[in-house]
Amino acid sequence: MNVVITGASRGLGKAIADIYAANGHNLYLTSLSETKLYKAVEELMTRFPSIIIKGKPFDLSKKQEVKDFGKWVLGFEMPVDILVNNAGNFAGANVHDEVEGALEEMIETNLYSAYYLTRMLVPRMIKQKSGHIFNMSSIAGLKAYPGGGSYSISKFALHGFSVNLRDELKQHNIKVTTVFPGAAYTDSWASSGIKKERFMEANDIAKMVFAASQLSPQACVEDIILRPQLGDI
Repeated sequence: MNVVITGASRGLGKAIADIYAANGHNLYLTSLSETKLYKAVEELMTRFPSIIIKGKPFDLSKKQEVKDFGKWVLGFEMPVDILVNNAGNFAGANVHDEVEGALEEMIETNLYSAYYLTRMLVPRMIKQKSGHIFNMSSIAGLKAYPGGGSYSISKFALHGFSVNLRDELKQHNIKVTTVFPGAAYTDSWASSGIKKERFMEANDIAKMVFAASQLSPQACVEDIILRPQLGDI
């Protein structure tokens, strides 16, 4: 299978890329950081030389670059079996006191990137009558919390996008899954001061995404909710 992953150079995206590569699937990756992306691609190619691994950096907060990435993927003339819309950004603040432009920044990266890329790739999935789309939301997309602000708003919106897609695309044999992870230990949490043992591992989320993509054509996992065992982060 061919797997397209955004935000793939680190954290959850990198963990998802890793598990698909380990199971023999080809990867088409992007992230904002050219250096981190090419380092991730090089590492994966060294570990998994028998599969195709391609990567190119794009800024998916910009509509045109999302479309450019979509064109790049489609240019390989291969089936698009799995799309993981993982690119995202975080700004912690309350709605009433967050900086001007926070909502636009969160929506552009966390919602619009998934919206425009999906619109680019779905026609190929419809033509091949198969495909699976994973939209990486957050626990913040299910329950508001202090300091969530525009980040939480954008993740609620991404969930709404997924619900609509699921209803539209099931007739074309295309699955849509929304993933709602709680706190997993990634670079963004490293300086939090919270003990690493309190967090989930990024690979926990990757394992669930991979498992959901391995079911029969008759089954679709619509929502995946994961939280740390103690549940308070």
